[in-house]
Amino acid sequence: MAVKMVVDVLCVGHACYDLAFFVPHHPGPDEKIFSEELVLAGGGPAANAAVAVLRLGGSSAFFGYLGSDAFGERHAQEMQHEGVDTSLLVRGDAPTPLAVSLVKPDGARTVVNQSSATPKLKASLADRPWPAARAALFDGHEPKVSPPIAEDARRRGVPTVLDAGSLHEGTAKLAEVVDYLVASERFAAQATGSPDPEEALSRLSTSHPCVVVTLGERGLIWSSRGKRGRLPAYCVRSVDSTGAGDAFHGAFALGVARRMAWEDLLPFASAAGALTCTQLGARQGLPSAEEVAGILGRADPRA
Repeated sequence: MAVKMVVDVLCVGHACYDLAFFVPHHPGPDEKIFSEELVLAGGGPAANAAVAVLRLGGSSAFFGYLGSDAFGERHAQEMQHEGVDTSLLVRGDAPTPLAVSLVKPDGARTVVNQSSATPKLKASLADRPWPAARAALFDGHEPKVSPPIAEDARRRGVPTVLDAGSLHEGTAKLAEVVDYLVASERFAAQATGSPDPEEALSRLSTSHPCVVVTLGERGLIWSSRGKRGRLPAYCVRSVDSTGAGDAFHGAFALGVARRMAWEDLLPFASAAGALTCTQLGARQGLPSAEEVAGILGRADPRA
């Protein structure tokens, strides 16, 4: 099949539907509390990253699964409305995964995911022709189909990025083959056995040319081709941290696709992640290119 288009970022992985309840505090045992607000939207690391790329002025395609139920239909329409190429979207009778969040006033959250009834995509689906892409982003939640796509991307000369939130089958496999390992503090500790982020970064960098370890409100640390550094987080008023990592990874992958210089790439991704925390809901909080440009105008990220 002839390739008809080129996208900046191919996003491969998880899509779900988010139900975010904003509560005054975390409920205790047998306690009933009332939500002050409810926000509904599509979610999932790779799906949110695909939308983030569009909001930031790029183009994206999503490769993952949504059910044929009402949640899946609504999410598919959201992605199409944003402009995401959904030609690789797999639909089926298995239910769309759900994510229920309890978000506290300080922006901290507790998340319950329901996806046990939804099987992982088969490896054979990796043979489907995918749009030419300038970068590929994986979240590891499709452990069968993602590795062969990553290998195909390597053969094509397409740089690959892994959103490594935690250590599991998918992230463990992909961490061995991607060009950019962008890991949470949790993944770094699980993968290396070291609770110290700096030590974990040192260990990860022995086998990966480019590693970023995100530390939430403490910013990030990085290692790239023998050099190391730290970037503080941008100071924003956080109301909901849901989706901040998805925005960071989408922006990071877009920066890779644009061949952005390393010293510009990390602030770009960090600004996108920080701005997402200023709005209620992950999908609703994904920032625009103009908003990111505004925060990047600050001389000091901590200001």
